Amino acid sequence: MKKFVTLISILAAVFLVYIVGSGWIIAHNARDLLTVAQTERPAHPVLNPFAIGFRGDPQMAFGYPFEEVKIATELGLAPAWLVPAGGAGNMAAIYVHGIAGLRENGYRHLSVLHKADIPVLLITYRNDADAPVSLERQYAFGLTEWKDLDAAVSFLRQRGVTRIILVGESMGGAIVGQFLMHSGQAKSIAALILDSPALDSRAIIRNLISQFGFPLPAAIEPVAHSFLALQLTVPLTDANSIAAVAAFPGPLFIAHGTGDRLVPSSISDAVFAARQGPTTFIRSEAGHLQSWHEDASRYRRALSGFIEQLLTI
Repeated sequence: MKKFVTLISILAAVFLVYIVGSGWIIAHNARDLLTVAQTERPAHPVLNPFAIGFRGDPQMAFGYPFEEVKIATELGLAPAWLVPAGGAGNMAAIYVHGIAGLRENGYRHLSVLHKADIPVLLITYRNDADAPVSLERQYAFGLTEWKDLDAAVSFLRQRGVTRIILVGESMGGAIVGQFLMHSGQAKSIAALILDSPALDSRAIIRNLISQFGFPLPAAIEPVAHSFLALQLTVPLTDANSIAAVAAFPGPLFIAHGTGDRLVPSSISDAVFAARQGPTTFIRSEAGHLQSWHEDASRYRRALSGFIEQLLTI
């Protein structure tokens, strides 16, 4: 009997060490993802403006004239590019990139919006290069960054824009979602365009656990969140805006690939399942932010049709 009790004690200790150790590994990797670092330049110049890693302003990319502007955020002035277009009246779009991203990442959407004569504001936000730095120097899945998007919306409204399209990719989608939840200007948003939106931090942590292949993921997840709570200055578990995006009454365009290893496509599936408003869903087999590259003509055609319908409303 004594040997049995000893064996049970040893197994319990091993189990505890495994769960705590696995939770720490997941939290450590998540923290690294959320810690601001300098964006690395590609080893070789990327010449395709539609590819991730391209560097250059809209004039360099497409020959589009643009205006260098500064958005007055609560932390200071954040640079942005305003690409004008004719014929869209009181409508304009704001592009919001993801973690460690660039304004240039929005060129796929910019090319379609510009053709439809819709001006586009490509913004930076806190902790971007040349943008104000937050005290904690951590990305927060929109929990803090939405305020910088709010400032960009104010900027456009001060210029007479009354109908705004928000375009968000990856964590940019989370910023859009938190804006919808918290901003007093949410009613000025006419439509949403989201690609691989990171709307649920818990789902991303669960996905990270599955990528590591750890057994007993349900036991590991709360431990990982506990470690993250000790390491981060923001309540990351609050970063869930699925319901807010699903409840958005205006038109929604959303694209997501089942091959996404960073932001699980189940997030977009949950949004689509709960939607009541008009929705266009591009479901691909691509990886993170790669639905355009899997079938560019399909993506462009669907997005163009979405925008054409929006202009008739």
